[in-house]
Amino acid sequence: MKAIITILFLLTININSFYSDVYICDSKDAKKYHYSKTCRGLNACKHKIVKKSKSNAQNLGLTLCGWED
Repeated sequence: MKAIITILFLLTININSFYSDVYICDSKDAKKYHYSKTCRGLNACKHKIVKKSKSNAQNLGLTLCGWED
């Protein structure tokens, strides 16, 4: 049982590492990045939605969208 809990915990921690590409609203006011192009957090985007690496988005100061947290 302890091994199963440990495995589930490790999978939960590392699940975000599988996402190397993210989507952002190509606006100077963008603050969040999204794992899915269809995330509801992108509904209000009036600009082009672009794909970037997660590390690039983080270097731009963007953080993960609350809908995907």
